[in-house]
Amino acid sequence: MCRRAVHQNPRMWPAEFLDALGRRAQVAIALVPFLAALVMRLAFGKNRLTRAILSLSTTWFAINVLIAPYSQHLRQQILGLSRIFR
Repeated sequence: MCRRAVHQNPRMWPAEFLDALGRRAQVAIALVPFLAALVMRLAFGKNRLTRAILSLSTTWFAINVLIAPYSQHLRQQILGLSRIFR
């Protein structure tokens, strides 16, 4: 279930959509592309396309896992900087 309604703020950061999702949905968004790439690698073998897809999905997974705990704090800092430079 959503923790808050997504439609409350018409000008929403893309990351706020992820914050509105539950923790399990956030993990699924990080994990499903990686697992799909692994299945494709097993099904179609080692070729240029599957290597590229696996590299991209591994990067996506790493970014989601490493940045997720800090996303709310980083977004607040960026918004604070934009207010300073106005």
